[in-house]
Amino acid sequence: MELSGTVVHGGATEGRLLVLGKPISFWGGVDPATGKICDPRHPRQGDSVRGRILVMERTIGSSSSSAIMLELLRGDVAPAGIVIARPDAILVLGILVARELGYPTVPMLQVGGSGVRRLAELDGHPATLSDAVLHVAGPR
Repeated sequence: MELSGTVVHGGATEGRLLVLGKPISFWGGVDPATGKICDPRHPRQGDSVRGRILVMERTIGSSSSSAIMLELLRGDVAPAGIVIARPDAILVLGILVARELGYPTVPMLQVGGSGVRRLAELDGHPATLSDAVLHVAGPR
């Protein structure tokens, strides 16, 4: 399956999809030291974002999400990429600051709500993200 979108932050990556059916706050929701979802109310608590292509409708806003993203990137426990219905400027800021500091960054692709819904049943599937296209491999 291929899904096109708008590049929010460029780059190419690969990894297995981690599809979040519920929004998440990076501040208090993702452990910056391990990359694990630590919000006890989130259905994916305990799953790691590290090396995954994170798919989500949106984030739950906190101005500190940029700092958490920066720490995830600095500690090499960040998602491999992000596919989102509508980008969160605060989260993007963390990626841009990481780039300025010389840390690795991650690509982000905006695909709209219908795009995220198309990916809902593909959690865990291997995927590549490059040039405004997400390509998801067939069943595991």
